[in-house]
Amino acid sequence: MYRKKLLFGTLAVLTVAFFLTGCSSHRSPGTIPDPLHPKTEDPLPVPSDIQAEDTVILQEQRDPAEPPTQEAKTDTQIGEASVDPSEILEKALAAYQESQVAWDQGDLDSAIATLDDAYDFILKLDLPSESPLIQEKNDLRLLIAQRIQQVYASRLSAVGENHQSIPLIENKWVLREIKSFQNQERKYFEESYRRSGRYRTMILEKLREAGLPEELSWVPQIESGFKFNAYSRARALGLWQFISSTGYRFGLKRDRWIDERMDPEKATEAACKYLAELHSFFGDWTTALASYNCGEYRVQRLIKSQRINYLDNFWDLLPMLPRETSRFVPRIIATLLIIQDPAKYGMNLPTPDPPLRFDTIQITKPLRLSDLSNKMGFKEGTLADLNPELRHKSTPDAPYSLKIPPDSTEKTLAAVNDLSRWIPPEATYVIHYVRRGETVSGIAGRYRTSVSAIGRLNSLGRRYLIRPGQRLKVPSRSGGNYAASRSLNLTKEGDSLAYTVKRGDSLYVIAQAFRTTIHKIKSLNNLTSDRLNVGQKLIIQSGTPDGATFYIVKSGDTPYKIAERFGMSLGVLLQLNSLSQRSKIYPGQKLWVTKSQ
Repeated sequence: MYRKKLLFGTLAVLTVAFFLTGCSSHRSPGTIPDPLHPKTEDPLPVPSDIQAEDTVILQEQRDPAEPPTQEAKTDTQIGEASVDPSEILEKALAAYQESQVAWDQGDLDSAIATLDDAYDFILKLDLPSESPLIQEKNDLRLLIAQRIQQVYASRLSAVGENHQSIPLIENKWVLREIKSFQNQERKYFEESYRRSGRYRTMILEKLREAGLPEELSWVPQIESGFKFNAYSRARALGLWQFISSTGYRFGLKRDRWIDERMDPEKATEAACKYLAELHSFFGDWTTALASYNCGEYRVQRLIKSQRINYLDNFWDLLPMLPRETSRFVPRIIATLLIIQDPAKYGMNLPTPDPPLRFDTIQITKPLRLSDLSNKMGFKEGTLADLNPELRHKSTPDAPYSLKIPPDSTEKTLAAVNDLSRWIPPEATYVIHYVRRGETVSGIAGRYRTSVSAIGRLNSLGRRYLIRPGQRLKVPSRSGGNYAASRSLNLTKEGDSLAYTVKRGDSLYVIAQAFRTTIHKIKSLNNLTSDRLNVGQKLIIQSGTPDGATFYIVKSGDTPYKIAERFGMSLGVLLQLNSLSQRSKIYPGQKLWVTKSQ
């Protein structure tokens, strides 16, 4: 229980500190189209080979020849072994008190820095469970967390409400963006305007509920072109272009199945919260929108460095902002002016698409959207467009409200009951430690992936430079590991099936490849450690009947149908694959089968 509380406290403090140090920016600049090269700056599609960062499942993979890494000693063991724990607590308390002085003097950055120091002292304490100092340590941790929240709150209450709408000014910066929309970006502007009809009714409703200006409904015109899957080089995603940390901060969930940054309704609710917070911070919408683009902390530092006593003149700040951000606000104002009077600016805007209409049903098992669409006769992509937050175009393994075309509820529910459960392949990567003489192309060939995928995942740049000992993330999507991408070369050892260890193998990847567990492999082979040697034979399945082969499960298969197809008894099939009567199977799964003699 104590360790759980310690972890919770640590995460609470680090989360707040993460925001205050400027890492909670909405996104990095760089998603605004360049009028000279509009095509190269359009929002990027979500990569097909690598999903959003949280969706990867990280598995450490070291060379079998390397000795196991010993666990590092804690800071307390290394640097504070001879120091009285009460002295460390005194130092932490002193740092906490110094933060109060800095806060009273208005030096918020120093206040945060000293709170970081105070927490650093606490992290060095590894007290036994019976220590009388535990209560003092917990109390001090709570005080530090509360103080960080107070400092943050004091920053947000700095200004008043100077502007309740976006001032539509026709200055040189705005006119330059209007000219771009009239020429190089005309097609982009018109297509984005047409798509806006699908979502603006919903967006306007959310803005009214939040008491925000209706003009903000056109921010996605610039951010994403009203594309729900718009993806920027800064890894911002969705209509409102949230990066992962800011999305999480405003309640957008992300897991293996769902990324709510692509849910237009939920992302709009998060954007309303974020924009309202920025406006309460800066007091005017032009500065708030600039902060939405490049991050509030960056704009705040710029204002502070200029010693400006008023915060409602964005145009004074514009020359000092990053180029992309300095264009962002003028582009929004240009958009508002054009939409307000298209004829004045020589524009003939298309008719917006009709708003999306749908019903919802409750799904309790994972289903592939394409399977349901085919069964129902829906137009291809209909369900995916209505449910863009589904990362694998399948419903999650949990209750989910699926949007479906209107007036199709009963038939869809009946179709759902007839469809088999489906599990998507996991987007995974393994860790490879670079050896002397290795190249990215050689590593890509070994893991059956591409040089560009490794380079993109590790931000290697165009030259793809690596060094010995470097820790590389390597995409692996075939069954989630490297071993599964190779042929399953099993040999008979008596009445069992065995696998011969190859360079790069580990117990984890072998277990994943053969749908078993590390514990079972170690038990079958009487292993006392995780070290493997090249050429070593491992028993994978004991007592396998002669002639056993793999069968890949297809859609509609059941254990009974498979057993009947190969002339096996159902009991033998289940026992051979460690299944029970209630076990579920899914397309793509590998099962041992034996043909009748």
